[in-house]
Amino acid sequence: MHHVVWFRRDLRLGDNPAWAAATQQADEVTALFVLDPALFTNAGPHRQEALVAHLRGLDTELRERGGRLRVEHGKPLTVLPQIVDEVGAGHVHWNRDTTPYSVTRDDALARQLSCTQHWGTLVHEPGAVLTQKGTLSKVFTPFYNTWYATAMHAWPTETGDVTVAANPGPGLPDVATPLSIEGGEQAAHRRLGDFMNRVDNYLGQRDLLAVVGTSMLSADLRFGTLSPREVADIVGEQTEGRRGFVRQLAWRDWYAHLLYQHPTMTSQALKPQYNEIVWRDDPAGFDAWKHGQTGFPIIDAGMRELAATGYMHNRVRMLTGSFLVKDLLIDWRLGERWFRHLLLDADMSQNVGNWQWVAGTGTDAAPYFRVFNPTTQSRKFDPAGGYLRRWVPELAGLDDKAVHEPSIVAPLELAAAGVVLGDNYPHPIVDHSMARERVLTAYKQALAIAPDSGDVQ
Repeated sequence: MHHVVWFRRDLRLGDNPAWAAATQQADEVTALFVLDPALFTNAGPHRQEALVAHLRGLDTELRERGGRLRVEHGKPLTVLPQIVDEVGAGHVHWNRDTTPYSVTRDDALARQLSCTQHWGTLVHEPGAVLTQKGTLSKVFTPFYNTWYATAMHAWPTETGDVTVAANPGPGLPDVATPLSIEGGEQAAHRRLGDFMNRVDNYLGQRDLLAVVGTSMLSADLRFGTLSPREVADIVGEQTEGRRGFVRQLAWRDWYAHLLYQHPTMTSQALKPQYNEIVWRDDPAGFDAWKHGQTGFPIIDAGMRELAATGYMHNRVRMLTGSFLVKDLLIDWRLGERWFRHLLLDADMSQNVGNWQWVAGTGTDAAPYFRVFNPTTQSRKFDPAGGYLRRWVPELAGLDDKAVHEPSIVAPLELAAAGVVLGDNYPHPIVDHSMARERVLTAYKQALAIAPDSGDVQ
């Protein structure tokens, strides 16, 4: 019997329920990836490059089993039935996703094909972590407590005696830049191994911008070159740092479950009353934010890092997001789409969930008047300015205090460092104190409640 495994965001063979089930049930398997132009063209160059690298890595793994990864181009709704018919497959396996696009597509294909849809992208699938009333918690901590106590579902194990088809199809697309990403499952496990050397310090270092304190595994989880279940198992819970990291996997599951249950959260606030906020139409401000020209060094550093690498530190994602929404009063949906376009690890549920968290429009219990002060945050998490100097080199000559807020530095000191505000570095495009009052007023008017006080420092 011949089966097809349709790979999507699960570009690995290990701990992959779709692949394992097919190898158990079939004599021959076609490993298929369908390059959907609707998705590929919307991805930024870094994510396109990473996808090609990981597909090459998967193909290498399959070659070691005597086969190839078949890469077809086109709409899956058309391509998949054609391949099934061509190879005479009796069944198709794939791992589900939670985005509205994928759910609609997969449901349509499931009506046409003999198939099994698995869950291979999350620790716990949607519906597995519920309150005693049988609902999905809208507060993270109760969700996490149940998530932590929930046993993982048993998955099938790959068998090694199946024949893997060797037709590569049209093959991989060209990318504009040379591949700098080490793709594939084995490379991902090496990155996981590197993280294991520093995981015990995770809680103490994850917010420090000038050191590698985070896992750097978000892109591997996004492309599925690592199984989140396997990561949770390998990291374990022997120390506070390990438990703190595994908790982040629960956040990942929670946002995926929320999107699966609330597909409109990509365009609508999870708390409907926040849809009444009147956002500013500020194309110039949005453009300055996108290109790292706001006059706030921490914001500019983050946005330049994003454009250059497709990556941004999580703490800086919070700050740049807060700046757009709370300082510029620009609709969070514009920022979410910009991030989703450029991020190497762009994951719709995580991106939307985090943007709604920053905007205060989501399920987070924190009040809407949480407004990050970019300068105090910069001094706290990059005290020596190493991160700022890397991404905003025109400020490199300023001392460790001045580099965080050049707009208040004396002209002679700026000149000595080669900085001319309004020339080689912009004046701040907004006054933070004024902006904070403006956004609180806008939210107050939308919600008809009195704001509380206090910047998040």
